[in-house]
Amino acid sequence: MLEHSRMQQGRDDGGDSGIQGKDEEVLQYGHSTVDVFSACKANLVRSPVPWMNGMELLEDVLKNKRALPTGFDGIDTLLGGGLREGQLIEIVGPSSSGKTQFCLFVASYIASNNFGSVVYMNTSNCFSPSRVSLIVNQLCSSLDKEDRQRRIREIMSRIHCLSIFDIFSLMDALDELKNTMREQKVNEDAKICILVVDAISSLVTPILGSTNAQGRSLMVFTGYLLKRLAYELDISVLVTNHMVSGEGGMAKPAMGESWKPVPHIRLLISRKPGSKICDISLLRHTSMACGGFAEFVIPD
Repeated sequence: MLEHSRMQQGRDDGGDSGIQGKDEEVLQYGHSTVDVFSACKANLVRSPVPWMNGMELLEDVLKNKRALPTGFDGIDTLLGGGLREGQLIEIVGPSSSGKTQFCLFVASYIASNNFGSVVYMNTSNCFSPSRVSLIVNQLCSSLDKEDRQRRIREIMSRIHCLSIFDIFSLMDALDELKNTMREQKVNEDAKICILVVDAISSLVTPILGSTNAQGRSLMVFTGYLLKRLAYELDISVLVTNHMVSGEGGMAKPAMGESWKPVPHIRLLISRKPGSKICDISLLRHTSMACGGFAEFVIPD
């Protein structure tokens, strides 16, 4: 993929001006959107998805696509066991509704129960190592002090955080992750089993404009890359999305109608101000009836 700095400082996150001209993009990111599409297209041609019949697909699901428990019984029941490997799951909700806290807890729980390692792509400086350490400490509360400290270090070493500040850095990081996982041979408990992107909307919003089809195409293509990564590497991909004001002042998920059909699963999270109890609703699922509901409590 094309190289550029992952650290983009001083970016305008308003996202109302649409995508820039090619020359401006090259100056800001090191390459243009057209360049990115060309590179991605060439990469897809080199690695086509193989044809599979229904029986082969079923065997693949049963053998390679686990359901990763979230640590919240109500949510796991709602999703038929947890976050399924091979799927893209989206959490949408307003500010301070618990999206990041949910992601941090899920990452900690999965790593602490030896399901595998976690890659956490942090787009808004919301990742808190101290918060993760606190959650892991609570999950290991049954151990004595010495064993607990050893276990905490072991678990936290399985959570890998990467700061991403623009959509092009994300695409490069996904390509790097794919190549790394294909080349490495690691133990099952060290294998990456979930990718968290918190929040993908902060990367997508700056490239969207009210009439710009190119920005929307790049957004949908990024979603496709995430889904393909989930399927080919047998990992679960969890992304968060914020809410914006729609018609009549009603809140709706950001990134518009073009993004709506991209995730396999869409969950809506909400929380009353000052409360630790969160409500979560199933808005979209490719193989289950929608409308389900669960509650969970954000741990102290």
